[in-house]
Amino acid sequence: MFDLKQCYADNLKQHLELFNAMEKYLPVAETLAIECFDALGKGGKIVFFGNGGSAADSQHLAAEFVVRFKKERRALASMALTTDTSILTAHANDYHFDTVFARQVEALVKPEDVVIGLTTSGTSANINLALEAANDIGAYTVALTGRDGGQVKDIAKLPIIIENNITARIQEAHMFIGHWLCEAIDELVTQ
Repeated sequence: MFDLKQCYADNLKQHLELFNAMEKYLPVAETLAIECFDALGKGGKIVFFGNGGSAADSQHLAAEFVVRFKKERRALASMALTTDTSILTAHANDYHFDTVFARQVEALVKPEDVVIGLTTSGTSANINLALEAANDIGAYTVALTGRDGGQVKDIAKLPIIIENNITARIQEAHMFIGHWLCEAIDELVTQ
């Protein structure tokens, strides 16, 4: 019989085990923050995208940049490529879903931008192709990924690989880094 309390305890244990090791990601997180701060200072923007839960996380983080996180400050240029249903459905219908983000990158990304793809597996073709397109433009590319990093670890200039095999735990770590990034940028742009 399913035990609710045990399920909760098991999930909490997995979460705590991962988060007790999150300090090792500080060097790559610092690099991410510096690249984002520099991009914003040059008139660039932060571009997020992902599939499923990572799409929702992308929208969430872009909103924190544009609206605010904790501090009252100017709006910061950011966007999620997961929000325009007309572009998403037209492209998927007329072309292929594998290139749905790459096409938007071609249209919207500039060399001064930071482009962040979220993929728990590192094997999502549409994320990988979009990061390749951003590399071709000269933007700084980041992959928030998990497991062993998949193919995306060899595409992004800064792969941040959460060494875990549980999708939910990887996403929780991505959002921790994302929220920390928002707070760090809040502080950097208001000093």
